[in-house]
Amino acid sequence: MKTLTFYRPKTIHNIMNEFDNCLETLDSLLPPATRMFNHIPVVDVREIDGAYLLEMELPGYDEKNIEVSVHGSNLTIASRQEAETEKEEKTDENQGVFLIKERRYSSFSRSFKLPQGANLEAVNASFKNGILSLEIKKRAEAKKRAILINAA
Repeated sequence: MKTLTFYRPKTIHNIMNEFDNCLETLDSLLPPATRMFNHIPVVDVREIDGAYLLEMELPGYDEKNIEVSVHGSNLTIASRQEAETEKEEKTDENQGVFLIKERRYSSFSRSFKLPQGANLEAVNASFKNGILSLEIKKRAEAKKRAILINAA
């Protein structure tokens, strides 16, 4: 006699996620020069008493190539680094000719929806040792405050 099994249909979203995971696994096995996917920087977001802190790892980037913008309630961090074309590479004789070129220039863009309590006018950014740090202040009405309880 056959046993019964539950039918759990997969949604197209789950199937596409599994497909993406398979491609990323395959991509990680390839040598760096032939990888398909661009690197997406990792981010840590913390909430402290008076602000939200966002730290993004950007090794190899320069603060001149990073753009931070706020549009509505969306915070976007983007960078676009162009690779030199072969014509530009050959014009500078002091740099020589590449024998192996595995490092790639890549661009990225990440957007974050800011909470309602964020003060969009008070965003401070700093860049040190390959870490982009953003401090997004909270509005006064969004800050936590203690309520005194009166005994009757």
